[in-house]
Amino acid sequence: MAVPGNPCAGDAVPGNPEDFLLIAGPCVIEKRESTLRIAEEIERMTRDLPVRTVFKASYLKANRAHPESYTGPGIDEGLSILREVKEKIGLPVLSDVHCRTEVGKASEILDIIQIPAYLCRQTPLILEAARTGKAVNIKKGQFMSPEAMEGAVKKARGAGNDRLILTERGTFFGYRDLVVDFRSIGIMKRWGFPVLFDGTHSVQRPGQGGNTSGGNPEFIYPLCRAAVAVGCDGLYLEVHPRPERALSDADSMLPLGQLLPLLEEVLRLREALAARGPSIPRSER
Repeated sequence: MAVPGNPCAGDAVPGNPEDFLLIAGPCVIEKRESTLRIAEEIERMTRDLPVRTVFKASYLKANRAHPESYTGPGIDEGLSILREVKEKIGLPVLSDVHCRTEVGKASEILDIIQIPAYLCRQTPLILEAARTGKAVNIKKGQFMSPEAMEGAVKKARGAGNDRLILTERGTFFGYRDLVVDFRSIGIMKRWGFPVLFDGTHSVQRPGQGGNTSGGNPEFIYPLCRAAVAVGCDGLYLEVHPRPERALSDADSMLPLGQLLPLLEEVLRLREALAARGPSIPRSER
């Protein structure tokens, strides 16, 4: 993962800093046993690839559309399970925080603290997360231009934290759909931090599933290829052994068995682009 001008941004993740960064796991922690199995399988798949892997799973989904939707085991049980992932599987871990009071407890376990897309303008939350000194992944809001994310970057840096990651996850297109503007990856890379592409949330169709979000997972592969082609530093993917049985984001997750083929494909693309050398902007031709 190249981090121009900011070599410490990804130091929460072991490995070669030039390697591709992968953040992967289920949308939400369902059960301890299944979470550990998924983490073990992700570690096995990526062990011999030029990839730095982080396991992600939310201990709490605080933005569900329906009051009866599954929201996760909660912060205490969820962090305990993520601690096991670190200790038994050996992967760094990431989860969302939703309010300032969660940050202290979460930072004791998490290697990367995530600011959810809907909360990326919440100044007190960003400042609290940044002050922990942990790496912070800020997801671009579906309602924001990429240029507007500079405010989130300035807030975190103003709190003394340069260990930042930014993630593109699609932009609202009308009421019930998302589109991806791949210019946003290049725009957000201007600030010198790694930019990831969320290939699964980007295929969501909010509200299309009735009480849940729908999705078009058949577009995960082509969108990820496109994101790598325009220079993203890694991928953020929600994976599940049986997405149709998942308790959250069932219509937009990648089947776990498809993760390795996708990674092999985008890594070949990345290698081919690197061999070709940097492209020359039209203005400089």
